[in-house]
Amino acid sequence: MELKKKQIKPGVAVLEMRGRILMGPDCKIIEKEIDELIAANETRVIFDLSGVSQIDSAGVGQVVKSFTRLKKSGGELRLAGVTGMLDGVFKMTQVHKVIGMYPTPGDASEAF
Repeated sequence: MELKKKQIKPGVAVLEMRGRILMGPDCKIIEKEIDELIAANETRVIFDLSGVSQIDSAGVGQVVKSFTRLKKSGGELRLAGVTGMLDGVFKMTQVHKVIGMYPTPGDASEAF
């Protein structure tokens, strides 16, 4: 998995992910980024998943864990660009009922 961090507007960080989010190194990369964002008091985060082609149960678990950690830090997590296989997985696991999903990072940032 490839991950790029950018700021869409002040106080809103976007983690742009590409490739696959699978158990192991991919989840650790996401966890490390969330740790750094929380430490920097950047707790409004958008996961841009438009470039993600596959996610496994550990990846879904990492998304939920990130949501929980941000919420405990007084922040929020939004998901953007969820389509295809990811959309099916998030609906099957009911994640879409807990974490807001938006078509684009811009739409997600407006929801904060």
